[in-house]
Amino acid sequence: MPTARQEVFTYIRKRRAVSAFDIARDLAMTPANARHHLSILKKDGRIEEVGKKNAGIKGGRPTKIYGIIRHIRGGGLVALSHHLLEEMLGAVNARQRAGVLKNMARRLASSHTHEASALRVSPMIRLKDTVQHLNKLGYESRWEAHAGGPRIILGQCPYAAIVAKHPELCEMDAVLLEECLGQRVEQIEKLAGEGIRFCVFGVG
Repeated sequence: MPTARQEVFTYIRKRRAVSAFDIARDLAMTPANARHHLSILKKDGRIEEVGKKNAGIKGGRPTKIYGIIRHIRGGGLVALSHHLLEEMLGAVNARQRAGVLKNMARRLASSHTHEASALRVSPMIRLKDTVQHLNKLGYESRWEAHAGGPRIILGQCPYAAIVAKHPELCEMDAVLLEECLGQRVEQIEKLAGEGIRFCVFGVG
């Protein structure tokens, strides 16, 4: 049976951005207990403060919003990834760079596309399967129906720590989606929203 703290962590992972009040209300615990669990999880490096929400009353304190921690702590992996990309992409021209990004995206999509092509699945099933594949890669994605066609929402960027210096990774994400879906995609929003940022790609 999961402990109260494990339930809080699972709740945050599911909801993505929550306050102590949300936890107290939905998990039937006191606000003090909710804040205690948040404090411990934050000290453990499992969650972080991702934003604040106005109290709604004059002079009231803003409410802290928490989410699952995004950056990788220690090990120098962020710096290593940045330098590897600099070295790899800095040594090629624009055309070759596009080819490198496409090959990287194909590698990320490979296991999914082999299964999908073998089954010749419908577009709707491809959307569902693509979301599942992206979530295995850490994107925390979902898809939504829209008047202009389906949209894929990437609720987390696995490259958030370096994407500001390497916007070309968004191009790689677009190719990854096209490889998985077998359809053209276009990035509609990049790191939108407050607190936990998300990206949106239109399909078709």
